[in-house]
Amino acid sequence: MALKEKNTIHVTEGMIDTGADVSQQPSIKFHRKNSPMFHSGVTWLDRWLVKKMVDVVGNPPVRISLWDGVEVTPPCDPIAVLVYRDRGALLKTIINPELHWGDLYCSGRVVFEGDMAEFMQAIYKGISGKGKPGLLRRFVIWLGHRRIFNSLDKAKENIHHHYDIGNDFYKLWLDEEEMQYTCAYFPHEGMTLEEAQIAKLHHVCRKLDLKPGDKVVEAGCGWGGLARFMAKNYAVNVTAYNISREQIKYARQRAEDEGLSKQIDYVLDDYRNIKGTYDVFVSVGMLEHVAINDYEELGDIVRRCLKHDGRGLIHTIGRTAEGPMNAWIERRIFPGARPPALSQMLNIFESNRLAVYDVENIRLHYSRTLEFWAQRFEQHKEQITEMMDEEFVKAWGLYLYGSIAAFDAGELQLFQVVFHHSDSNDVPWSRHYMYDVEKSKSASKAKLTVIASEAE
Repeated sequence: MALKEKNTIHVTEGMIDTGADVSQQPSIKFHRKNSPMFHSGVTWLDRWLVKKMVDVVGNPPVRISLWDGVEVTPPCDPIAVLVYRDRGALLKTIINPELHWGDLYCSGRVVFEGDMAEFMQAIYKGISGKGKPGLLRRFVIWLGHRRIFNSLDKAKENIHHHYDIGNDFYKLWLDEEEMQYTCAYFPHEGMTLEEAQIAKLHHVCRKLDLKPGDKVVEAGCGWGGLARFMAKNYAVNVTAYNISREQIKYARQRAEDEGLSKQIDYVLDDYRNIKGTYDVFVSVGMLEHVAINDYEELGDIVRRCLKHDGRGLIHTIGRTAEGPMNAWIERRIFPGARPPALSQMLNIFESNRLAVYDVENIRLHYSRTLEFWAQRFEQHKEQITEMMDEEFVKAWGLYLYGSIAAFDAGELQLFQVVFHHSDSNDVPWSRHYMYDVEKSKSASKAKLTVIASEAE
């Protein structure tokens, strides 16, 4: 998953073509490709395996052909058409589809036509309809997932893999206002992505009951959009931590350009090194990158840095029940990621005497956000292909459409959790404060007053 280089490796039948002068290079043979096992004709066993494979996922309306070009599945009005180009691809799919199918699709060993999101959602629903997997299936799932231990060095490596691949790439398909790479909020029909991302920022700020002059610490700030928004619209001062060099560089430049450098300090460091005390703790889209075993430590950091009357919010992708991230997504797109179940999130709070005051699940808002991202990704695919190699483009398309399916099918959730110190009585009496538009307007007015007094 890297920027395209001149000597991008292309896989051809029986050898690797590096794009350079092959007359000076020995041919590198794939023994798998030359094996009679993988080039022999389609057998009754191959066809039987396909039928069993389709049955395992609930017999979705798909058409599947093997390397002889003959369809194996019964006639239907398909949501997708698949062609397996060799026996090895079929066997790897059967052994561990969650881990291998994405690679097979991206490398062209499985050819796909159809609506990827609809296809993936049908698979999710078909599998969930089969109930709890058997012992062998659970072992295969366990085998395909890495155990997540995000040390300081490993966390930096993981973040670099996903976020430091070029700001210009993300600009093509994220919102144009603040480059928010997290779930938007659509309280009204017909909202644009930009409007929904601004609505999300307001939604977070209202839940935090921000007051002019508040000191806010943010763990994992992305390209700095939330910090800038809070500083501009709610007259607060923000210290934002992030370990992505590309994102911090972008955020600092934007803050300087917008005259916000005195209100915002973007710190290139891990959240585990947060220093000082604050009125507000906020984290949007960072918890997914924290190992479950580190939740108590995170809670301890929050407890220590949050003033007694302080309040906090964590916004994260989650799961209905405990379980790992999709194995292919974790290995190819989000290394080190592990969305928590709500019960696991409580490990942050309970042992650190932090009390949860509000939980909201906006799962379907993320599905709609992803639809916007996928649409813009498709619109700019030609430009993206000039920046990245073909396998990268296919992988990220699969990631976006697969994520739409995961949220639509309920495989993934989106939690926003508001919390306070357990013995603090400076807490909201009701949820009214979250939706008090007049209060939000007065906060903006207060900021204008603060700026005016400073100018004098």
